[in-house]
Amino acid sequence: MSTLIDFILHIDTHLIQIVNQFGDASYLILFLIIFIETGAVILPFLPGDSLLFAASALAANASYHLNIWIFAFGFLISCLLGDSINFLIGQKIGKSLSNHSWFGKLIDKHSLEKAEAFFEKHGAPAIILARYMPIIRTFAPFAAAGSGFPYRRFIRYSIVGCVSWVAICCSCGYFFGNLPFVQAHFSAIILAIIVVTLMPAVISFIKSKLSNKSAQVTVDSPLNQTQEQDGE
Repeated sequence: MSTLIDFILHIDTHLIQIVNQFGDASYLILFLIIFIETGAVILPFLPGDSLLFAASALAANASYHLNIWIFAFGFLISCLLGDSINFLIGQKIGKSLSNHSWFGKLIDKHSLEKAEAFFEKHGAPAIILARYMPIIRTFAPFAAAGSGFPYRRFIRYSIVGCVSWVAICCSCGYFFGNLPFVQAHFSAIILAIIVVTLMPAVISFIKSKLSNKSAQVTVDSPLNQTQEQDGE
């Protein structure tokens, strides 16, 4: 886990090492990371937004000989395929997989429950909104499939979410990633991106906890207990 955190916080340095070592094969490596982050239900903690931002920043630097259009197209295909595979897993073996004695331990059931609640609250637009929320976006296709949502509708919303997500992240990285201020505080910028994208999930979690606590207080209140006793 410490290695993963270091990779995310210093992703610019690690991407430079990958590019220097693997050359053009770096495209495939980064596309695979986005595909796995989106498509593998058991690996929601891989970098997403920060990876697109950092990779696009490198593409804007001519010394690395990277093409921003290859990045944009490859990242788009990767997240669309990841969403589809994730949906298929949820549709075919969702419940049995999450309840499986071994695979069940690999799935963050709490995050899955949050994704299901998020989908139930926001409906179909949640597929688009989830694309901008780390961890939630990994479980959103799985939750949508488990709820019986039709794939044809799902993929339409997925296309909107993926296209807008890739366009925004890659554009920001390409046009702003090499500014002197951003370069001097790259790790802080990446951390800020992570915090901002996690905020909706955190706020939703806090609201859920407060709502549950309020409901529990209401149930346990002396007035309710008195009414129950009177009813007896």
